[in-house]
Amino acid sequence: MNYQSSYGKELEGIFLRIKSKKLLHEFLIDLLSPAEYKDLAMRWQIMKMLEKGISQRDIARRLKVSVATIARGSKELLNKKGGFAKMLRN
Repeated sequence: MNYQSSYGKELEGIFLRIKSKKLLHEFLIDLLSPAEYKDLAMRWQIMKMLEKGISQRDIARRLKVSVATIARGSKELLNKKGGFAKMLRN
């Protein structure tokens, strides 16, 4: 599915309407399976560790994830105009 589809745009609009951390948490818990929630949270930890310069092998060992999982995040960080890089600068 194209992320720019009407479904994706609608979901992005919902996130923009959320004004409290409590509501965001409740919405994510309802929207995602426990595994999806964990995966998203883990992906963000990977991004933060990569930004700090921690090696992929060390991240894999610390977080108990595969190097392949980390490699995707590493590739995304190369795009300085991408969403991950922008959020890490905030």
